[in-house]
Amino acid sequence: MARMSKDGRTMNLADWATLVALATLWGGSFFFIAIALRGFSPLTLVFARTAIGAVLLWGVAAALGKAMPRDLATWRSLLVQALLNNVVPLTLFSWGQTQISGGLAAILNATTPVWGVLIAHVVIAGERLTVARVAALLLGFTGVAITIGGDAVRGLGANVLPQLACLIGAACYSFASVLGRNFSERGVDPIVTAAGSLAMAALVTLPAMLFIDRPWGLPAPPLTAWGAVAALGVLSSALGFLLYYRLLANAGPTNVMLVTFLIPITPILLGWLVLGEHLAPQHFLGLAVIALGLVAVDGRLPRFAWEVLRRPIPAP
Repeated sequence: MARMSKDGRTMNLADWATLVALATLWGGSFFFIAIALRGFSPLTLVFARTAIGAVLLWGVAAALGKAMPRDLATWRSLLVQALLNNVVPLTLFSWGQTQISGGLAAILNATTPVWGVLIAHVVIAGERLTVARVAALLLGFTGVAITIGGDAVRGLGANVLPQLACLIGAACYSFASVLGRNFSERGVDPIVTAAGSLAMAALVTLPAMLFIDRPWGLPAPPLTAWGAVAALGVLSSALGFLLYYRLLANAGPTNVMLVTFLIPITPILLGWLVLGEHLAPQHFLGLAVIALGLVAVDGRLPRFAWEVLRRPIPAP
């Protein structure tokens, strides 16, 4: 059984700030994917965003003097990470969103921590499955469903295949988070891990994209689609995966997967703060339920409540 000393712990304030920043970056990805798919096919979109992210991070790593791995074992691990964290789930979610709404895709994506707890229970010492942890994760997932609303939830079961694709993609994210902890144990810098995995993802996707999509024979994408691809490459891929691997190294896989609970909140809050959009009662209720789930998963509040309950009542 694999062991990792940093799992099963609470996150500090910096970790929570990184989690919120990552949720903000990835929260907009469903919106950008919907726009990009108006001009790009799923495989071409995955190649474009991973290639842009890889080039940017590779340049940043070189500027900072971060050397890329030279051993075959690390690159083999980066290839597996690229398949599980980029190629397979990004392709599945991109294709799934051609059949289902972004809201429903976000709900299915929020199953990632649930998958993660089950996987971590099997392969990581210290990440044991408990009733309290499962209840906390289900609470967070319920909050996501409430926040997004009944319209998206009613779409469940209508298009089974794309929904199954999104669930498989969420499970891939979970496996990637559990396996990705090994890079920090090897001493690989997060920016190197992010750059290497995105580069491998682009290399793997390139031949499939050329053979299946044949982009040279497709109509030229509109400028809005190009802008969405650029946003996905710079924000969601380059900066997003840099924060992801940094948080994974600091807080462990179970904690980093909590980002999928916060992702649906991002566009709702941005619409309220930036665009002045109205927040419905379901949004406040969903946010409250998600917050309870996150606090419960974090573990500090339940432990505090348990300690309070265990204290003896002072004699009069």
